[in-house]
Amino acid sequence: MAIKAVTFDFWDTIVDDDSDEPKRAAQGLRSKRDERRHQVWEALNTVEPIELERVSLAYDTAEAGFNIVWKENHINWTVDQRLRVVLRGLGRTLQDAAFADLVERHGRMEVDVPPDLIEGIGDAIEDLASRYKLCIVSDAIVTPGTGLREILESYGLKQYFSGFAYSDEVGHSKPHRSMFDTAASQLGVDLTEIVHIGDRDHNDVKGPHAVGAKAVLFTATRPNDKDATTADAICEHHRDLPGVIDALAGA
Repeated sequence: MAIKAVTFDFWDTIVDDDSDEPKRAAQGLRSKRDERRHQVWEALNTVEPIELERVSLAYDTAEAGFNIVWKENHINWTVDQRLRVVLRGLGRTLQDAAFADLVERHGRMEVDVPPDLIEGIGDAIEDLASRYKLCIVSDAIVTPGTGLREILESYGLKQYFSGFAYSDEVGHSKPHRSMFDTAASQLGVDLTEIVHIGDRDHNDVKGPHAVGAKAVLFTATRPNDKDATTADAICEHHRDLPGVIDALAGA
């Protein structure tokens, strides 16, 4: 079937993951890892004193559990769920308003200090949007889908996308087929009419291939899987991406 749609991963495909960390350091802010733990400690310590080290250990344990569920069961706990696990591990609770504020501050960290766009992505997206339907298919690790939309909007790119399949909204993470089913449904195309672009072979190549879509491995910021990928094509720079997609569509 003809290629009618292109789906994009977000992290290390549209934005450079953790490129916000130097910005945070320049502003005198803690790293995201440390700030998340400090936020939980601060919220709890205001109610009843607690050691930061104890909070950090509980947070680390919850993170370990999250990674198992994410990688083995293809489910992303929401920020709300992750923080509830931390609090239960500590045997502590927060008032509803304080907990909601904590969830909000966690989810806005990468919105308030956003990661950088990868060079050339804006031009490539604008070009591709002129002849294909576009959709984001991405895991939402800490920043929820609402925040990832805000980041795209701040860079003037949200307008080019007709659909958004974020793991916290879909209920599963890549490579689960529901992520790609959601994209196809939103775009009104068949799965075989999609080319997906991403940086991880397991999620962004094996995932779409399992449902009959094509896949392009993007390697500009994360080339780790380049030598062993089964992708239909490899792209090293966004300036080449429209040509890569058009070639697959022509084939």
